[in-house]
Amino acid sequence: MNTLFMHCRPGFEGEVCSEIAEHAARLGVAGYAKAKPQSACAEFVCNDAEGAAQLMRELRFEQLIFPRQWARGSFVELPETDRVGVLLEHLADYPVCGSLWLEVMDTNDGKELSTFCRKFEVPLRKALSKAGRLEESASKPRLLLTFVSGRRVFVGLAPANNSAMWPMGIPRLKFPREAPSRSTLKLEEAWHHFIPRDQWDERLSGDMTGVDLGAAPGGWTYQLVRRGMLVTAIDNGPMAESLMDTGLVQHLMADGFTYKPKQMVDWMVCDIVEKPARSAALLETWLGEGLCREAVVNLKLPMKQRYAEVRRLLERIEEGFKARKVKVSIGCKQLYHDREEVTCHLRRLDLKPR
Repeated sequence: MNTLFMHCRPGFEGEVCSEIAEHAARLGVAGYAKAKPQSACAEFVCNDAEGAAQLMRELRFEQLIFPRQWARGSFVELPETDRVGVLLEHLADYPVCGSLWLEVMDTNDGKELSTFCRKFEVPLRKALSKAGRLEESASKPRLLLTFVSGRRVFVGLAPANNSAMWPMGIPRLKFPREAPSRSTLKLEEAWHHFIPRDQWDERLSGDMTGVDLGAAPGGWTYQLVRRGMLVTAIDNGPMAESLMDTGLVQHLMADGFTYKPKQMVDWMVCDIVEKPARSAALLETWLGEGLCREAVVNLKLPMKQRYAEVRRLLERIEEGFKARKVKVSIGCKQLYHDREEVTCHLRRLDLKPR
């Protein structure tokens, strides 16, 4: 079980390799990263048999930027018949697991395998339970089977509390028909990823205020309004009438990069298409000057050296807050609904509770 297998967005395999290799070097885990372009996955093969386990112990999955899911294990070749028997034999040296997820890559080939996985899961789950290899429990590791084909599968383990919240890291969010754009799902997914569900009523309450920079037509504003917030929408373009009719939105035709509220708001959100350095500077200003308590901002990525650019910007933001002597938690993730971008979440930790 010396291999760490990771899912990602197709085209970002190199970023996953760069990121995990950097962490492995820092933690003293010898090995190498490899991936095929557009495969939607990457591997880190450890020289030591316990290397993958060490990486999973010492890294928090939610703090990784580009991987969508991870598991430690190895590949297994399956015959055309008795796949279940071969898997049971392979799992004899694995610990008893508390849950089972069958996964595929986020590619066209992967989608074609989804039907096979749905049919195969039922007999496999029954066989695992009968053999005592599967006992539903949140405290036991999750068994993750990632099928490359019907004949080849990566058999991996991951802690349920240190891996993706959804199979393959893909949330099952339903697009609200009344939302003015599909970008609304990016903000909803960000809240799921960055804010524990049991804190939503406290940190996303209806008595809060928010600002949406570059709001039109209102995809992100919709999510704030949905939580009952009073929203100031900043954009020179038109907002959806359905949002304006709620009475919760004030639309100001202004530049999102120069606007500042007269008093602190609870949330600032921004999905403006702009150079990432300028969006990062916006975060420094809003959190550093106490213009908001929390923020979600997308950073659009360059064509090359994307992981290096993200790390550089995050370090610059951290240094800016240190210079201002303010305490801010910073999270960054390429979410499923992101494209050539990553989503950043920041929260002031040194402000009095609302």
